[in-house]
Amino acid sequence: MLNPDRRVSVIIPHYNDLIALQVCVAKLDAQTFPRDRFEIIVADNGSNASLAEIEAAAPGARVVRIEERGAGPARNGGVALSRHEILAFTDSDCVPEPQWLEAGLRWLHSADLVGGAVKVSVAEPGRPTPAEAFEVVFAFDNRSYVEKKGFSGSGNLFTTRAVFDAVGGFRTSVAEDIDWCHRARGLGYRLVFAADAVVWHPGRRSWSELCRRWRRLTSEAVALDRDKGTSAARIAFRAVAIALSPAADVGRVLSHDRLGLSGKLGALGVLFRLRLLRAWWLLTTLMSPSASRA
Repeated sequence: MLNPDRRVSVIIPHYNDLIALQVCVAKLDAQTFPRDRFEIIVADNGSNASLAEIEAAAPGARVVRIEERGAGPARNGGVALSRHEILAFTDSDCVPEPQWLEAGLRWLHSADLVGGAVKVSVAEPGRPTPAEAFEVVFAFDNRSYVEKKGFSGSGNLFTTRAVFDAVGGFRTSVAEDIDWCHRARGLGYRLVFAADAVVWHPGRRSWSELCRRWRRLTSEAVALDRDKGTSAARIAFRAVAIALSPAADVGRVLSHDRLGLSGKLGALGVLFRLRLLRAWWLLTTLMSPSASRA
């Protein structure tokens, strides 16, 4: 049961993105939840900026340097510095809507973990690049992650300090949000989706940005599978399924209400190309000895 005088620690990992961090913190300052009842902790992961520059971009926040690289260790370091019973995780490039905290906490009264909605923004509304158009349709589908796959992305995740301590921190070299939520659910904790706890995340604008993201996610997914003892045959079967999957998603692209015809065509081109590459990366990562790292 949550304390009725609930207080929150908002944990934000950061790396070399002062402008986005400034926007994120400003949006947190404008929350409908009372500002004197939450703290903001920026866990910087070795940015080139000085501590003073980071503090200037995040006025009113507590800033800590985390030497171990990775978003997981940064979040763990932020939690270690936190003072309140509730933890709210977002990322420095996310833009929380005004009711984000209030909505997430409301759902936390009936669950142990809450994953909120993540919406994709584009640099030029109405003129998305093909990569952005693809992300508008497919990126950060947190409802599906929560309700079908049993995890929430850590850019929009709420829990309590007691649950976090029981589960343990985020790990490295695996998909840390999937791993952490699955460990929590394995202990019997309940995860729900909160459609009204919304953050916005910028879509990746270029093909190269998409490739970097998906190569990393593929490597982390294989590492997590290996850690769980998933057979190589099962992972290979998943690669084949990914290669064949675009046909099933064509209708999803064509019916999307945020894209015009050019955006839909661009998204379709990225969809087919990226899924084939993901299948290839999954197979090649599976065969690499480094994929077995935990």
